[in-house]
Formats: sequence, C-alpha cells, structure tokens
Amino acid sequence: MELDFDKMGGLVPAIIQDYETGQVLMLAYMNKIAWEKTLETGRAWFYSRSRDKQWMKGESSGHVQMVKEVYIDCDDDTVLLKVEQVGGAACHKGYASCFFRKLNGDVTIVGERLFDPDKVYNK
Repeated sequence: MELDFDKMGGLVPAIIQDYETGQVLMLAYMNKIAWEKTLETGRAWFYSRSRDKQWMKGESSGHVQMVKEVYIDCDDDTVLLKVEQVGGAACHKGYASCFFRKLNGDVTIVGERLFDPDKVYNK
C-alpha cells in the first residue's frame, strides 16, 4: 500500500488517536521518510514543516507514541494512527491531547496539564 504524497506537495496529514480511549491526541504531517520510519520502527515519526526535518514523537520529551494500528483513508492521502501514548501526554504544552481548548463563545481549557513543558524541554 502506498500513500499519495503528491496531493499536498509530499506530505499527508496524520491524525493521532489514543488506542484505548479513542481520544484524538494530535494532528501532524508525514512525508514518505516519516511514513517508512513509522512502519519500520512501530513508533510515530513525522515531518516538521517549521523545522524542515524528520522527528520521532517523544525524541526530546520521552513521551513516544507506540503505533498499535494504522488506517489509511479512501483517497490514500490521510493516515490515522492509533497509538499507545507513553507518559500520558502528546501535547508539547503538557496536556494529554493537543486539543485541550474548547470554544464556547470563549476559549476554555478543558484538559489537565500533565507536565511542565519548561522542565521537560529545557533540560
């Protein structure tokens, strides 16, 4: 099975979901190299558009994502990874999910911060 990396200039969106709870943890992008590394290692790899490089989720925090299941959408241009989130937090701001804010007219924080990002990333 090959993904269609041509539609978005070499990238495909990757939706990351908790394997057990179904909670959406994050959205990232994969290029062909990140896709292949994910399949080879069983850990989630992505392509950082802002840093222009490959990165493995958790490489600096230790909060890696162990891939349990992989789904590909009907157009071969989006991936859904169901993962075991090691350390409980997927978000670099310290929350379990990157989607920790809810819009109710105002923006409300609905998630609990699990770690202090300053202590994790400024080691």
